[in-house]
Amino acid sequence: MSNTKPDPTELDFSAVTWEKSPFSGGNDNCVEFGVIGALVAMRDSKRPEQTPLIFDRSEIAAMIAGAKAGTFDHLA
Repeated sequence: MSNTKPDPTELDFSAVTWEKSPFSGGNDNCVEFGVIGALVAMRDSKRPEQTPLIFDRSEIAAMIAGAKAGTFDHLA
């Protein structure tokens, strides 16, 4: 299986429904996630005009598993 992803600058994000954590407090101090085809996009809620990062589902699954396990707790 190829791990090649498209260039995010060439994708149309206009129809993406963006979601952010309810723990952000509604102050735009969070990242937002959205599905675009088979990929998951991530953007800074304070800078929605910037090109989002894109990840495949296995990358997102690894990040979520790490977060649930406390791997990134030191970053908060």
